[in-house]
Amino acid sequence: MDSRVVKKSSPEIEVVIRRAIWVLAMVVFMGSIMMWIMSPTQTYRQIWLLSIRSKTNSTYFGSQGATLLIFTFPILFIAVLGCVYLHLKGKRLNHQNMDSGEKVSLLGRWRRPMLVKGPLGIVSGVELAFFVMFMALLVWYLSTALHNRFEAITPQSAANKGQQVWQVKLSTAALVVGLVGNICLAFLFYPVARGSSVLPLFGLTSEGSIKYHIWLGHTVMALFTVHGVCFVIYWAVTHQISEMTKWAKTDISNVAGELALLAGLAMWATTFPGIRRKMFEVFFYTHHLYIVFIFFFIFHVGISYACIMLPGFYLFLVDRYLRFLQSRQRVRLVSARVLPGATIELNFSKSPSLKYNPTSTMFINVPGISKLQWHPFTITSNSSLESDKLSVVIKTEGKWSTKLYQILSSPSSIDRLDVSVEGPYGPASTHFLRSNPALFWLIFIGKINEVCTNFCRHDTLVMVSGGSGITPFISIIRELIFLSVTNECKTPRVILICAFKNSSDLTMLDLLLPISGSQSSISNLELQIEAFVTREKEPTVDNHSKNVRTLWFKPLPTDAPVTAILGQNSWLWLGMILSTSFVIFLILLGIMNRYYIYPIDHNSNDVFPLSLRSFLNMLVICVGIGSAASAAVLWNKRQNVREANQIKNMEGATPSGTPASPYNADRELESVPSQGLVQSSNVHYGARPNLKRMILECGESSVGVVASGPRKMRQEVANICSSGLADNLHFESISFSW
Repeated sequence: MDSRVVKKSSPEIEVVIRRAIWVLAMVVFMGSIMMWIMSPTQTYRQIWLLSIRSKTNSTYFGSQGATLLIFTFPILFIAVLGCVYLHLKGKRLNHQNMDSGEKVSLLGRWRRPMLVKGPLGIVSGVELAFFVMFMALLVWYLSTALHNRFEAITPQSAANKGQQVWQVKLSTAALVVGLVGNICLAFLFYPVARGSSVLPLFGLTSEGSIKYHIWLGHTVMALFTVHGVCFVIYWAVTHQISEMTKWAKTDISNVAGELALLAGLAMWATTFPGIRRKMFEVFFYTHHLYIVFIFFFIFHVGISYACIMLPGFYLFLVDRYLRFLQSRQRVRLVSARVLPGATIELNFSKSPSLKYNPTSTMFINVPGISKLQWHPFTITSNSSLESDKLSVVIKTEGKWSTKLYQILSSPSSIDRLDVSVEGPYGPASTHFLRSNPALFWLIFIGKINEVCTNFCRHDTLVMVSGGSGITPFISIIRELIFLSVTNECKTPRVILICAFKNSSDLTMLDLLLPISGSQSSISNLELQIEAFVTREKEPTVDNHSKNVRTLWFKPLPTDAPVTAILGQNSWLWLGMILSTSFVIFLILLGIMNRYYIYPIDHNSNDVFPLSLRSFLNMLVICVGIGSAASAAVLWNKRQNVREANQIKNMEGATPSGTPASPYNADRELESVPSQGLVQSSNVHYGARPNLKRMILECGESSVGVVASGPRKMRQEVANICSSGLADNLHFESISFSW
């Protein structure tokens, strides 16, 4: 057989396998949604559930087995399939088919902003459609459950309880509202599981899905508050107020529910924008009450029913523990560039095997400022251009960043800064280059050849930023520089429209090039920069004469380069952790039920306490996740240590007189003139950009418009793209403020 035939067919086989995995995951997902739709009906409760319980109710799993099979296993199975799919897809962009594909005009219209202003923020047609469908699911569940349960309430049945009909209906309605709230709770943790495979499987990122977490959080707390208030009213009118102090041994624990609700209300009160943005520390620390909320929620409803919301929280626990293990390591901070516009660029040493896509984010902790606060920042470096360095840009806009700027800009220079990181996290592909990012249902209508990879490229890319909103565009432009230099694919024309308050902020434009780059490296890219300085009518005398100060640090031998916590095959390792930990959980659960809980329930008049059963289940889940994740991290740590030693040897071999040496005392603090891209940009003083004119002037067939920065600016750009004045505009929004 000709080897060329084998090489040619291998990518095609890989595409078929990925598509098969994706279709299987979607079939399981649709089946899971169907179970949610059917769950309030009599068919589900009296036929399906009873049939499933008859086959799963054993001494090993009991009644909990049915819930695990219906609600927990399918989602974890999808997550494992997603890990395999993303591993095959790879983290690097597939450029082979960038210039081919079929445009889906219908999709383009649906992805345009439908709502711009309002409590939901900027919402596309697709997002609005899914929001409406989700709300329809809640209304369906509420109405169906109320109808079926109210039918069973008669004057006779109410009299048997010594109550009136309306009182029984009030308690029933309170119960059903709580059940509806649990649906929202089941989806609440997916957006905040940063390293989960579920979101990328649907073409989403955790950073871009935070708004869904916010919507769900408000809905959860509104429903649970109504649930609690209605029960308090019911107990008061039926003279059962003592129920509030009962912690039942084998039934619903009211005290646990009240404690969970109080913890939830405390979190809810600090999530509103007025408090969250002005008192971020209060919001941040209060949000850790989610541990108390979930702990007592499980005590309240019991572990069997809690398995309905378990999958999302399970994925979050795995992700949170991996983040904890990664954050224990101090990373190697090589240098920092301090710009006059109160801006800092931190440059870390990284493993060459660590790959990430543009617009990825990384969470940073500086123990010298706060041991508990972690702040996300956009990665501005490019893993292809800069294989051994990772950079982030920080604009001083809060107490934490201001303190960091003061430390690095002080006259007495420091030679070391303790830093820990979590991440990077980001999109699974460079979607900004494509006119039609993936949506999972497209595969069913046969409009595209390959989901998430084979899309038409943009002819022009317009990037609109305000202030620090330029940081994600730095990573995009560096990616385009790499593509233009390597000629891997044709790059679009790029128009960067950036607005700054003061002329000193113009130095951020020089960050478009790496610290070791030259302006010639950008010559192959068709880049037009339109910079606007809004608060100054003319350039100051020393505008471009200010210096950019560069600090070189002396890391400790124990400091490690930034690496992927699970190594190069991180998706496969994550899938292994999910599957192995769940199997460990099932084995330990079966042993515990068969040899500890079952003998007590079966052989005596006493019944095993529901709260203790729930606690033991939570403990077993933590043991399964902890053992599987720790083993995977320790296995990959050896490879990370080898790479770290190689990097140290390379750095040690660098001549002491070269600029690249971070250990050269003569270069511990230096000043570099600010020059380069600022001089080649079109700078407008005392004016704001006419975004409508500048965007609509782009007459190419496909124009990608990406807005990043203040909310009003993003809303203005969204209005332009959704106005219908042009059919060639494809809008994307990047937000730093929730």
